[in-house]
Amino acid sequence: MENSINNPKQTSERTVADDEIDLRELFRAVWQGKWTVIAITSLFAVASVFYAINQPDIYKSEALLAPAEEQQGGGLGALAGQFGGLASLAGVNLGGGNASNKSQLAIEILKSRQFTSQFIKKHNLLPDLMAVKSWDLVTGDLTYNTEAYNSDTNTWLRQVKAPKNPEPSMQEAYKKFEEILEVNISKETGMIILAVEHQSPVIAQQWVSWLIEDINKTMKERDVLEAIKSTEFLTQQLEQTRIADIRAVLYKLVEEQTKTIMFAKVRNEYVFKTIDAALVPEEKTGPKRALICIFGMLLGGVLSAIYVLVLYFSRKSG
Repeated sequence: MENSINNPKQTSERTVADDEIDLRELFRAVWQGKWTVIAITSLFAVASVFYAINQPDIYKSEALLAPAEEQQGGGLGALAGQFGGLASLAGVNLGGGNASNKSQLAIEILKSRQFTSQFIKKHNLLPDLMAVKSWDLVTGDLTYNTEAYNSDTNTWLRQVKAPKNPEPSMQEAYKKFEEILEVNISKETGMIILAVEHQSPVIAQQWVSWLIEDINKTMKERDVLEAIKSTEFLTQQLEQTRIADIRAVLYKLVEEQTKTIMFAKVRNEYVFKTIDAALVPEEKTGPKRALICIFGMLLGGVLSAIYVLVLYFSRKSG
């Protein structure tokens, strides 16, 4: 006891020696169970190869978008500083609204549950979203999971527990759609990349095109409806006032709302301008089969080594 206390160097050397012995013992245990390690690792390798081969190819179609420029109106900017309060009361936005803010709002709407549900219902995407098994490169036909969906009779056959139904709900569809939708905004340029992944490259491209078309239409309808309501309010105020200056302002506000309605109706690319349209991709983006196989083999090696060590030390302690 005293020797250990008085000779810390000797204690340190003994600890290092014990560690070396432990490491040697670990390697010895793994070496003794090398055939078990090889067998389990090989099993995992084969399973990962089988799993990777049976995964369907995934294609990504993407489009490059730019925020559409706001309508320029000199009279509107001049009115903003003087009559912003009155305009706000009427629901008219005279200042602060720019293309960046509107495009950001459009992106949030695009990713919302309400828009996604309406988009899926409008284009009848549920089978292609929830039941596709694979896509034939030669024929271009889709293969559906027969245990989930019958494409001939257009009926759902899923075996699920309550409260779920054989036909997927919009909540399930939204979660799935959220996984395949990708929206990236460049901080430097403000450009937006909208992408969709799917087993079929044709469907991926079609959905991207539909998304751009529908979000532009949705934002246009929102602004037109807001302008119409604002115009109705301003018209009522015009009927109730006889003060010339206020009537002049109200007439100007009505004029600007009329411009907004006309501008929206003649412009298809209302929020997003397509810089580079979505194409049908020729090359797949996934799955990364080589990485799946490597990861499976490594996982098998680690688990088999742990199994061998646990078995070795359990026998030793017993």
